[in-house]
Amino acid sequence: MDISYLTKLIKDECLSVGFSKVGIAEVKYYPDDKLYLENWLKKNRNASMNWMKNNQEKRTNISNYYSKSKSVISVALNYFNGSSREDYPAPYISNYASGVDYHIIIKSKLKKVLEKINNLDSSIHGFYCADTSPIMEKAWAQRAGLGWIGKHTNLITKEFGSWVFLGELIINKTLNYDNEFSQDLCGNCNLCIQACPTDALVDSFQLDANKCISYVTIEKRGEFEEENKIDLNDWIFGCDICQDVCPWNIKFSSSTTEEDFKDRFNLKGKDYNYWEKLDEEEFRKIFKNSPVKRTKFSGLKRNILLAKEQNQNDL
Repeated sequence: MDISYLTKLIKDECLSVGFSKVGIAEVKYYPDDKLYLENWLKKNRNASMNWMKNNQEKRTNISNYYSKSKSVISVALNYFNGSSREDYPAPYISNYASGVDYHIIIKSKLKKVLEKINNLDSSIHGFYCADTSPIMEKAWAQRAGLGWIGKHTNLITKEFGSWVFLGELIINKTLNYDNEFSQDLCGNCNLCIQACPTDALVDSFQLDANKCISYVTIEKRGEFEEENKIDLNDWIFGCDICQDVCPWNIKFSSSTTEEDFKDRFNLKGKDYNYWEKLDEEEFRKIFKNSPVKRTKFSGLKRNILLAKEQNQNDL
């Protein structure tokens, strides 16, 4: 099949299934990926996320993960459904967490794309992923021309700001490749670093998960230790502060067209009184197929109790 035809077909299909942006990069080894990851891990900025230490050779070199890989098709999907804090009572959950788990949605869409091109050419093989495979997806999205990695370490697009989920389709065929997004359009802006209430953004493009509200409320397991307890600032799942202040998000954010990302249960409108009364049965009902399931009922209740305690101490 002609490379130009196949490239256009893949991009058209990605947009047809609902992705907001698509770009393609050639599979190559980039030593900087390995250097960045190694330095981050040496400083223990992964906190208790020890799985980040696993599969480093695969994570920093896709060919070690899939030896026949030729092309990385990167996609972005706008998930913005309104600010998590604007006109809403405390406590807050991250914007992305009020809808259906993005892993489910992105993988479902990428599966359709792979099936479509495989039906046209049975020699095309590959795999799709969304955050769960050892892929440095933000770096590949930048190489595919989707946007640039901002100082808050999220990928920023010109069209939607950083309110995008990323996914990848990696195949064994050479395609026409897009130019890497080589500009750093953050410029001299440091608003995300200045706004982080826990100083988790220790420097430009450097996130210390130990201090990050998102990490603490989602990934951290067990009870909070007194010696390293951070102020949750009324967040009970995730945190959007560094994204809320980003000028690109303020200017270019637009409501998602993906119905599954909408706030189905008006979770943003719930106050502390509601969350304190939430029982496990209601939790399972509301958060079926939701990202919030990751922290489990016990983790969410732990977050709620600490956030409210800190809220009252601030009064």
